[in-house]
Amino acid sequence: MAHLTVILRAVGIQYVNIPDVGRCLTLNASYEPVALVPIKRALVLVVSEKAEIVEANLERKFRSEKAEYPYPLVIRLVKFVEIPRRLRKHVTNAILFARDNYRCQYCSKHRDDLNRKECLTRDHVKPLSRGGTNAWDNVVTACTKCNARKSNRLPMECGMYPKTTPKEPRYVVMVWYSRDLDAVQRRYVEQFYGEPAFSGQLAAT
Repeated sequence: MAHLTVILRAVGIQYVNIPDVGRCLTLNASYEPVALVPIKRALVLVVSEKAEIVEANLERKFRSEKAEYPYPLVIRLVKFVEIPRRLRKHVTNAILFARDNYRCQYCSKHRDDLNRKECLTRDHVKPLSRGGTNAWDNVVTACTKCNARKSNRLPMECGMYPKTTPKEPRYVVMVWYSRDLDAVQRRYVEQFYGEPAFSGQLAAT
């Protein structure tokens, strides 16, 4: 068992302070996946009765002088928390690259195949200077070489078309976290959305 090194008191609630090792999938009261949180944070939510453990690793436990806590893999919030939908519309490179499976949408090179001088970038299918927008349906992942080659041109002007049609991810935040999910946590994401969440191209609304 992992030994708890410190016990703190906060707002009259005794809770454990442990190293931030591992991540726990947090579900809303509706079972919608909302975030990955440090194990320490997950235990605080459980002990303070703000969340309940749905899945745990029974082979690993944390203990204090007065209590024993299972190692949480998935927790569910007791009360429903409204997630601002506008936050899911925001385009970031981290989520964009994850949506496109870390591949240039023009030459199909994976980021691991790029040389030291290359990297993944954001390309606007219809350039901003040509009236394009910074929206999910107008941005794709492109390596620096392809981005420079396409430059300020439209696809039909340079013969460069994205391999897949750019769309808004169905669950933007979870796309970014997908690399850190284990099999148990991933199953809850897939069950909520009713489809394999991370097999190939991500579904969009």
